[in-house]
Amino acid sequence: MHRSSRFRLPLIILALSSAIGTTPAASTTAPPSVAGTLAAPPNDEASGLAASRRNTGLLWTHDDSGGQPELYAVETGGRLRGVLRLEGVKAEDWEDLAAADFDGKAWLIVADTGDNNAKRAHTWIHIVAEPGAERLSPAAPVSERPAASLKITYPDGPRDCESLAVDARERAIYLLSKRDPVPRLYRLEIPNPLRDATITARFLGEVGRLPQPTAAQKLVRGYLGEHRAWPTAMDFSADGSSAVVLTYGHVMLFPRKNGETWAAALAREPVLLPPHNLTQAEATCFSADGRAIFVASEKTRNLLRYDLR
Repeated sequence: MHRSSRFRLPLIILALSSAIGTTPAASTTAPPSVAGTLAAPPNDEASGLAASRRNTGLLWTHDDSGGQPELYAVETGGRLRGVLRLEGVKAEDWEDLAAADFDGKAWLIVADTGDNNAKRAHTWIHIVAEPGAERLSPAAPVSERPAASLKITYPDGPRDCESLAVDARERAIYLLSKRDPVPRLYRLEIPNPLRDATITARFLGEVGRLPQPTAAQKLVRGYLGEHRAWPTAMDFSADGSSAVVLTYGHVMLFPRKNGETWAAALAREPVLLPPHNLTQAEATCFSADGRAIFVASEKTRNLLRYDLR
């Protein structure tokens, strides 16, 4: 086969399978816009996003494995506003980030929960106070020691996890596994009072309705082919009305009924947002007011914004 034809074939298969594949119902949300260009993280591997609960118009992000134990405050247009360095911790495989208010303070919750080969005896979740905007400067990092570092294990053995969300009302953290045949949902409670702890997360059930690759897509190696259903990020809206789950192939909303558990909400058929079309999408969050969703990738500095209707 001619060299150029050989490399075009997987793309042709992917395009055709996208057109004929069966997926859940799409929403009426407009396609995403490019909100801006991310000035951080420095390694160009945005692996987490969280909307500030303390500073209007700011998002926090971080690098994937190999980065510094730092969080980067950026404006919603992408301009860097400041750096928060976590003292006394390592960035072994930071994979997601959340923001939440409890105990009368604004917190950032860092998921050092990546485990590609499922070999880590335990992973970590760090909870650090969010600094005010007046302390932030691109030229001078702010240092904070986490108020709590949680050593996490799973009841059914090590799991690769890139998706973390926080429900401040429940004072609970939710984790969604990545590489299992069907993603598995876990829950752990945040210690009260806040302190270091060793916690075994509780298994809640499987999240089995994420759109799967078609037979043709499974023939295409990589993120937009055989691995397009792997969850890479998750967030809960601040009012608790919905969850967003990001995979390599899709952005999905899971509306939540009054009094419903997150496990029940995530077990239903999701609402598909228009495609993100990113080659390695790994970060998402709701805006602080819940009116928009942001998505970022490890392969581009474009920050996407979905305006929800």
